[in-house]
Amino acid sequence: MARQILNTLYVMTPHSYLHLENDTLRVDVEREKKLQVPLHHLGSVVCLGNIMISPALMHRCADDGIGLVLLDHNGRFKARLEGAVSGNILLRQAQHRQAGDAAFALNVSRAMIAGKLRNARQVLLRGAREAAVNEDTRVLTASANMLRGSVRNLPQAGDLGIVRGIEGDAAKIYFSALNGIIRRDVRSHFTMDGRSRRPPRDRINALLSFLYSMLMNDCRSALEAVGLDPQLGFLHAVRPGRAALALDLMEEFRAIMADRLALTLINRGQVVAGDFIEREGGAVSLEGDARRTVVIAYQERKQEEITHPLLDAKMPIGLLPEIQARLLARHIRGETETYFPFLAR
Repeated sequence: MARQILNTLYVMTPHSYLHLENDTLRVDVEREKKLQVPLHHLGSVVCLGNIMISPALMHRCADDGIGLVLLDHNGRFKARLEGAVSGNILLRQAQHRQAGDAAFALNVSRAMIAGKLRNARQVLLRGAREAAVNEDTRVLTASANMLRGSVRNLPQAGDLGIVRGIEGDAAKIYFSALNGIIRRDVRSHFTMDGRSRRPPRDRINALLSFLYSMLMNDCRSALEAVGLDPQLGFLHAVRPGRAALALDLMEEFRAIMADRLALTLINRGQVVAGDFIEREGGAVSLEGDARRTVVIAYQERKQEEITHPLLDAKMPIGLLPEIQARLLARHIRGETETYFPFLAR
């Protein structure tokens, strides 16, 4: 695999100042240089919270195709700076045509959700194998079997509403079972009562939301790299400012690139209860050095190698969104009869 994963630079220190120095990006904090990175090593720059950026650096990032992403303190997407779109206009025209084809959109959506549920099921089965208590094994195995039933129901789903309904019911089963994978001695601090997003209402949801924000950025970048329009999706409804296709693409990666990592960080004690703050109104957010720990772990996870079952080739996990985006582009162009989601082994 010749394609290299270009680094994503995450800047989290409040009041950092990013500016251009020759062909490098320099990071200053209180007028003291903290970091200097050659621009040709960067694929994107992600700024969390109150970060200052010089206009010269913005222009250079746009010229060099380096994505500049702004997230708020909690990791929620705010804005993205990008240069002129260089995607294949013929591919985008095909994408717009296919998005208007109800049968095409339905088939792609069923495939993506099948991939999501299959990968989520693998997380539960792995947890069942490693569980130290029989009750956890029983619950995880039963939930995994229910997800298998959801996957079997997808081919009969006659419209997007039914697909979304199957996915929603399966997600409730999946998230209710995740508690059984968490170490029992920390479970009282890391228990989730379903998925809550805006705002996250517990520590696990706060951690997942932070990881999903990074995954979302990677999926959007992958789509843009192959020339697809990240705004126009098949499963997620199109709304102004919403990267619907990026949300579609990330579905099959949530379990293997975010959920498993969140559980590992908790069970290894790399993220602890004290790393979270409960704000007024019940919102919970990940704070302090723990955010740095999570970012580093996510970047390390992207470097781990995995075998792609369809291509039968080893590659870093971080390349999977781009590989799947290319497979999706081939299907949109009519070069393949179906879209094959990534299925973890």
